[in-house]
Amino acid sequence: MNKLLKANEKIAETVVGTYQKIEDGVVGGYQKMENGIVEGFSKVVDRCVENLFAKEGETVQEAKERLSKGK
Repeated sequence: MNKLLKANEKIAETVVGTYQKIEDGVVGGYQKMENGIVEGFSKVVDRCVENLFAKEGETVQEAKERLSKGK
């Protein structure tokens, strides 16, 4: 019976370890994708602000601050 318990424990450890590796891969992949999407969106927003809303000589950040104040 002791051998059976040890075998079950070893199987359980292997299953948990494998699951953890899969979970880490999926979560890591999702985070990379999410970061890429957010970064791409931020670049598009910055270009829109720069081309459509920034006044002459105004930086993108300054234009965003001015727009957020409603002026």
